[in-house]
Formats: sequence, C-alpha cells, structure tokens
Amino acid sequence: MTMRTAIVHYWLLNRRGGEKVVDALCRLLPGADIFTLFCDPATLSPVMRTHRITTSFLNPLRGRYRALLPLMPMALESFDLRGYDLVVSSESGPAKGVITSSTTRHVCYCHTPMRYLWDLYPAYRNEWTSSSWKRAMMTPIANYLRLWDYASAARVDRFAANSRNVQTRIWKTYRRESEVIYPPVDVDTFYWKPAEEYFLAVSELVPYKRIDSLVRWFSLTGRRLKIAGAGPEYARLRAMAASNVEFLGRVGEGELRELYARCRAFLLPGEEDFGMTAVEALASGKPVVALGRGGALETVPAFGGVFYDEPAGLAEAMVRLEALEPSIRPAELQAWAGQFSEAEFLRKMGGLLELESGPKALDTRLRRVR
Repeated sequence: MTMRTAIVHYWLLNRRGGEKVVDALCRLLPGADIFTLFCDPATLSPVMRTHRITTSFLNPLRGRYRALLPLMPMALESFDLRGYDLVVSSESGPAKGVITSSTTRHVCYCHTPMRYLWDLYPAYRNEWTSSSWKRAMMTPIANYLRLWDYASAARVDRFAANSRNVQTRIWKTYRRESEVIYPPVDVDTFYWKPAEEYFLAVSELVPYKRIDSLVRWFSLTGRRLKIAGAGPEYARLRAMAASNVEFLGRVGEGELRELYARCRAFLLPGEEDFGMTAVEALASGKPVVALGRGGALETVPAFGGVFYDEPAGLAEAMVRLEALEPSIRPAELQAWAGQFSEAEFLRKMGGLLELESGPKALDTRLRRVR
C-alpha cells in the first residue's frame, strides 16, 4: 500500500532558505501534497508545481500576511489531514500546529521556534515597534500565541533542527529533543572568479538581520558594499547610506551566483539560525566575515572566515580579514561547503522519516538531486 504524505510549510511567498528545504522535501516525497497558509504562484519552483497545493482560508489576504498572525493557528487547524500516514512540517512561522490523526506520524523540521514570540520578542515589542498602541496590542496577542505554540509542540512526534544552535532553542522553548540535520544548499552550482573590489551581503531587509551596522560602517569608510535583498527596512537603510553602498533589490539566482563569485568577501552581520548564505559564499570560494553567534559558528571554518563581536568589532574584523586573505584557498572552502549539500540532507532526512532506505531507493533520490 502506498504511503500518503503531506508537507506543511508556513507560507510560499518568497524564495529563501525555508523554500529550498521544501524543494528538497518535494524530491524526497514526490507524491506528497503541500499545505500552506499563503501561496504566491509566481514564487513556486518547478518541483513545487508538480505537487498539489492547498492554501488556507486566509490566502486571499496574503498581501498583508504579517498582520494576520493571530488568525494563523485557526487557519492551520482548519486543514483536513485525515488519511495521511506521514506529515512533515517545515517550521519557523507557525506550521507544526496542524491537527493530525492518531495514526499519523508528524515530523517537524524546525528552522527555529518563532523568533517574534520567543528569542526576539523583547526587541520586536520595545525597539522595532514604533507606536504605543501596537505595543499594547502585541502583549496579549503574543501571550496567547506563545501558549498555543508551546501546546502545539506536543502534536509533533519527532523534531529535526536545522543546526545545533536551533537544537538548543527547541529544548529551551519546547523542552523537546531533536536531531540536527543541516538544510540543503546547492553547493555544486556555485563557482569562483577573481575578486573585484566590493563586499557582499545577501539578506532580507528586516531589523534582526542588522544590515544597518554594515551600512553605517561602509558609508563611513567609503569601501564598496553591495546588498542583495528587499524588505521593510529598505527605505530606512537607503536613506542612511552613502553612494558607495549599492542596493540591488531581489536578484535572480544566476545574478546572485555571479555576485558571490566576484565579491572580495561575504558579510553576515546578524545572528542566523543556520546561515545558508554563508555556505553559498563558501561554495563560491569566498571568505566570510560574520557576527560570532548562532549558526555561523557551525558553518564558517577558521581557515575561511573571521568572527567579530559588536559594537565595535566589525572594523577590527576587516583588518583580520586582510591578514587572512593571502592564505585563502578557494578549493578548500568549496570542499568544506560540500558537507551541507542536498544529497546529505536527503540521506539524513530520509533516515529520520524512516523511508525505504535500500541502495536502489537511495540512488533514485540522489539522481533527482544531480
């Protein structure tokens, strides 16, 4: 009898790390149905388009999805998942809160417990929310959502964490054990070219990514910085930037690979759950300058990167980068990045899901990656 499977992802509105995990899950579970709160068809990858996608009753309002967080638990619980043998939820927004049958196995791949409810809640409420009435509204809503989020963790049979960093957060937040499985990166599609005289950041422009720290320093020093990405912080960052700081907006995958290939070094100023962009830079043979916290401590090796602490650490880190550059061997960085390949993700995630694991089945899945 064929196993019925479903993939639950919080929303399909962008093409970032979470969506790349869904792509890999689609290849691992080719017959799975996808359930998501919101979906913009223009953002779907070719592999996602081969799957049946069910959206929630909130989808017509997807243009204002951030404001709909209080309604998301009800929307998730409205999905009818009867008859599925295996449900895999992909979680950093709410996704694991779906209700499944008692005979269904539910595995959650957790990118992080929801930041705006847990780790970053004080910053969201007290620093990044400007109006007093929004702060007043946020307090009771966040309290209700934390209770629901904690309770919904009990609906999961097994957790996978995208890094040791997130594994610690899962235990702290939900008191649940988890297995670390690094997310998939298309490491073989990146390449090295001789460096041009610019530094690169690739990020969604939101406060916790701390792109403002880069904009300030590079504006003062006159060095060239290119920033690929968009988001609600765009206007503020653009207003504070000097002419040597270039905002590229969202770029296509081909252009992004070329930006990585030709940059002098990649910059990661925020605390990342895992840090997929840092791995992409390493796969391009480029060194990384990163804030010394979070997932970067797992992905960036000492021979290919420099870590710093704030507030004044970036300037000193750039000096240490110049000392490191003569010893950089692009091929060594690319070899290091290989451990974060999609093939490794499929191998480990397939084992966690207890899928058919014989040589023939594994070879079939790996051919889909290649």
